[in-house]
Amino acid sequence: MTPGPAPGSSSADAPGSSPADAARPRPADAAGPDELPTVAPQLRELRRRAGLTLEAAAARARLSPAHLSRLETGRRQPSLPLLLGLARTYGTTVSELLGETLAVADPIVRAGAPGAREADGWTYWQAGGSGRGMQALRVHVPYAHGRADLVRVHPGEEWLYVLKGRLRLHLGEAEHLLEPGDSAHFDSLTPHRIAAAGPDGADLLFVHTLLQSSLAGLCLGGASTHDR
Repeated sequence: MTPGPAPGSSSADAPGSSPADAARPRPADAAGPDELPTVAPQLRELRRRAGLTLEAAAARARLSPAHLSRLETGRRQPSLPLLLGLARTYGTTVSELLGETLAVADPIVRAGAPGAREADGWTYWQAGGSGRGMQALRVHVPYAHGRADLVRVHPGEEWLYVLKGRLRLHLGEAEHLLEPGDSAHFDSLTPHRIAAAGPDGADLLFVHTLLQSSLAGLCLGGASTHDR
């Protein structure tokens, strides 16, 4: 009969372990059994809400799928720089990743509220609450004579309503001319391009289901933005 570990012996003395295992340093981001952070379930939930596979999310965060899986199951503890990168990947904040309760957002967006943003000549204003599955914007599309606007393809749905001016909407191989009062609702996986059809540009309401997307993920011109 093989005797078991002596009373008071450490787990390093248990069968299958060795003094070398006990002496080997743990990775800096490894979590002990009583150190599992709330970030693990938050990471899984945010990825699922964004509609991303483990592989796709890992590629965006510049991680290996195995590393992201370990973070999502609590087998690794993310460092602060990694938390910041993951927050950017999911379009959220480090506070939300850590499971902190956020204040209830004001459901009302007042006319004339500050915070206009601009990208490549396009101007938009938030027309709904942030952090929602459905995002609403008020957009001014500039006239860009002789310049090819970017074609976008991405998961989600989009709806737009022309308030002022005329708008050209390219969906796949089809081109549509929209007048004030016209609207369009389409799958964002259809290659699409939006452009103003007149020199005064066009104003529209724009709703999409890309959760907390950055401007670069939409069909609103280039990726660089600045406040106005």
